Amino acid sequence: MAKARQRISIEGKIEKAQEKVVRSKERYDAAVAELRQLMAKKDAMMKGELMDAFAKSDKSYDEILGFLTGAV
Repeated sequence: MAKARQRISIEGKIEKAQEKVVRSKERYDAAVAELRQLMAKKDAMMKGELMDAFAKSDKSYDEILGFLTGAV
């Protein structure tokens, strides 16, 4: 009889642990999605800043491209 109670107790603990893992994975997935979104926003801001600097520059496209590729 004690083994039956022990088995039920262990099964209950396993079920709770599985639920905890599922909740943790959901929080992890949400955090990863938020991180990706923020990194995409940062990338877009950096591209915008680069384009603004290019537009304000007195350098030609070829000069800037040469600088960036190390050809200059």
